[in-house]
Amino acid sequence: MRVYLNGEWLPGERAHVSVFDRGFTFGDGVYEVIPVYGGRPFRVAAHLARLKHSLAETRIDATYTDHQWLDLFDSLGQTLPLGEGTIYLQVTRGVAPRQHAFPAHAPPTVFAYARPASATASRDVGRGIAAVLLPDIRWTRCDIKTTSLIANVLLTQEAADCGGSEALLVRDDRVNEGAASNVLVVCDGRLHTAPADRLILDGITRQLVLELARSRGVDVVEESPTVDRVRGADEVLITSSGRGLLAVTTLDGAVVGDGQPGPTFRLLHEALQAFREAVRRGEAQ
Repeated sequence: MRVYLNGEWLPGERAHVSVFDRGFTFGDGVYEVIPVYGGRPFRVAAHLARLKHSLAETRIDATYTDHQWLDLFDSLGQTLPLGEGTIYLQVTRGVAPRQHAFPAHAPPTVFAYARPASATASRDVGRGIAAVLLPDIRWTRCDIKTTSLIANVLLTQEAADCGGSEALLVRDDRVNEGAASNVLVVCDGRLHTAPADRLILDGITRQLVLELARSRGVDVVEESPTVDRVRGADEVLITSSGRGLLAVTTLDGAVVGDGQPGPTFRLLHEALQAFREAVRRGEAQ
């Protein structure tokens, strides 16, 4: 695997970052994950906009132009042998002595690579996944895609300990998102999901799925569903760049709906697959 590190392309085993990098000592960095279909980055303008938002909100001064970022994403996509996978990009505040205040002169560290698609998500499409409800222990700037993910790691592991593959997070009796996903809940034919405020990361796949839902006549309500609404939902769905769109078929050990991916999931999954094919053909981004 070849990786990009601070302007150089290197074999992965030869790429090294200082132990004094603030990404290592503080988790002081941001990241982005971009799916690639047919060698083409998916919704690349939206991913770039979110990256720039994260950089601006953390005040990390990465001086790449839009053109440079897009060239990098294209180059990374071309490293995938079959043109299918994900790009991982991480930007930290750079190397400096360990102190909390920003260093005066520390060029950001820019690291990126592309990895082939996993078969796990495709296996989960037909059967759905198990999830658990857990208290949201994270900070209140979830809109920043920061590398400081220890809360998400702990929540995901707690879900795994309970036999789940995702944690749906509860704050003030509302389910806002998952530990590594956005959440959509189907009740009485309406699709409920949290608003894109500071309590969620506004997923790019989430944005597209909501567009596809509206275009197919599904009524979308951008309001965080209550725990009771989620527990009694006809369908519970999650979205993420890595897993696409999946149905939650058991929640806290109880069956959701009839225990199978439901009609709204099938409608939206088919639409999402069609959009991906359009990306592969160069007809959509």
